[in-house]
Amino acid sequence: MRYLRYLFLGVLAVVLISVSLANRAVIELRLVPEAVSELTGYNQAIALPLFVVVLVSIAAGLVIGFVWEWLREHKHRREASVRAREVNKLEREVTRLKGKQTEGKDEILAILDEAV
Repeated sequence: MRYLRYLFLGVLAVVLISVSLANRAVIELRLVPEAVSELTGYNQAIALPLFVVVLVSIAAGLVIGFVWEWLREHKHRREASVRAREVNKLEREVTRLKGKQTEGKDEILAILDEAV
């Protein structure tokens, strides 16, 4: 399984490198459309290679998706923690009741009662 993961990562690296080499053209990213920038006088732009734009977009999409899922699953995590606290409380109560049940009995009988 470990070798399969390394093979997948190697193939992914080769694909990303080939996409990067094929898309080295420099493009200009603008904050607002050109017509709006002429009206406002605000023209924010940056020149980047196309592969940087593509790879950063993929990474941003992954991060947004992970955050979205983490927020969506909040209610499930909260319910699991409530259930875990309830289980711990009940385990402590069972232990306390077993201790009361075996109180004042012979040690051998107490051990046998705890095993049940």
